[in-house]
Amino acid sequence: MDVFRTLLDRSGLLLASLDPQMCVVEANEEFVDQFGCDRETLVGSSFYDLLHPGVHAPMRKQFQRLLDGRRERFVEHLAGIGPRQAVFTGDITGIAVHAACGELVGFVVVVNPEEAVQVNAVVVDRTRILSEIHARILEGIASGESTICLASRLFLSRQGVEYHVGTMLKKLKAPNRAALVSRAYSLGVLSVGKWPPKVSPDYVK
Repeated sequence: MDVFRTLLDRSGLLLASLDPQMCVVEANEEFVDQFGCDRETLVGSSFYDLLHPGVHAPMRKQFQRLLDGRRERFVEHLAGIGPRQAVFTGDITGIAVHAACGELVGFVVVVNPEEAVQVNAVVVDRTRILSEIHARILEGIASGESTICLASRLFLSRQGVEYHVGTMLKKLKAPNRAALVSRAYSLGVLSVGKWPPKVSPDYVK
């Protein structure tokens, strides 16, 4: 750990160490500043709390490979949550750390953000922003269902479906249905890698 602290202080990189349960153990000032939280809050928190929901699934797969011993390191695209909940992007390198006996004791992560933080990026809303009916309609739109099909399946009128779609367009600040689906994926409202599309329960009231 002393060697790691020295590396943190002198590297100039965004570095943190995680325990096998993915909680932050140590982090340097650059890492703390990039993610926009104080050290007391950061240490002991889950690393996934620092990431955009849209990258949770691929990140879990990468770290699981390290846990299983199938890889020693990986490089993956990162979307993190910075100051004032603004989203930034970059790359992350994850490295498995083993004790002398070979047991996995944690991970070191190196974050390389893109040069400019995306000032106009969508702010992540962690609240439950959709009703149950909104969630079902959004899933239907994402899977390609028409208004008539949605109305029939959900026992609504066509006008009722259009009303709920309009409400979601305003709530997610999307100009049309295609943008609505895209915005939902970017916010993590629609889970990545699932078909048919599924709204994450975290966003449903």
